[in-house]
Amino acid sequence: MSTGIYVHPTAVLGARFTPSPFAVIDEGVVIGDDVHVGSFVHICAGVVIGAGSVIGDHVTVCADAKLGDGCVISAFAMIGKRPVLSATSTAKAGELKGLVLGDGCSVGSHTVLMAGSVFGTACVVGDNAGVRERCRIGDGVVVGRSVTVENDTAIGSRTKIQSGAYITAYIVIEEDCFIAPMVVTTNDNYMGRTQERFKHLKGCTIHRGARVGGGVHILPGIEIGEEAFVATGSVVTRDVPPGKLVMGVPAKVVRDVPEDQLLDNQ
Repeated sequence: MSTGIYVHPTAVLGARFTPSPFAVIDEGVVIGDDVHVGSFVHICAGVVIGAGSVIGDHVTVCADAKLGDGCVISAFAMIGKRPVLSATSTAKAGELKGLVLGDGCSVGSHTVLMAGSVFGTACVVGDNAGVRERCRIGDGVVVGRSVTVENDTAIGSRTKIQSGAYITAYIVIEEDCFIAPMVVTTNDNYMGRTQERFKHLKGCTIHRGARVGGGVHILPGIEIGEEAFVATGSVVTRDVPPGKLVMGVPAKVVRDVPEDQLLDNQ
């Protein structure tokens, strides 16, 4: 063991585990074979880290988080943080299970992933991103640099969300979608001054294969149809039909998405 390491007597360490100075490993932790842990890392109680994972310096892996095999966590990330909610928050209170990362996930520096969310395999989360509690993220999803994904959101496999996008609470993004940089989604038409608004909170639904261009704003409750295309800078105030290209403020249908651009023709 390196100088300054603390390992609780109940922790189980795999073969060829290589900790760096000043790491802390708490009660009931299970670490697989060939895992490397950086300096000033805190692995909290009940955490499981799969074989071949690499944990960067100054990372905190919070209680009961489960990391699959081959995960890479960059410096200063916080994995499985418990939320602290304001008195007026619309998010659900109560106990949360630990965060789950599937095999082969990569998490960037200074990123915060909250407890109660589940990631599939081979996801990439960029630097400075944040994913709130109770989100469900499919396989191979990319969450870009400085993206915010709010609570109770579902994101389908192979979807890509580019830098700086804001994904509000209570929305669904299905498989194989593309969300360009700085897209803004919304879920509240009342903006918080009456209790009535809580009955009407509803995020958008972006269906399979849809593409949303840079800087687009999407109003609450909107449905963007399968394989639709929303042009850069549009404001989406009404549902977008499947397979249609829309643009403008407000966004209007311009033409069909070309056949050779549809997923089934790739």
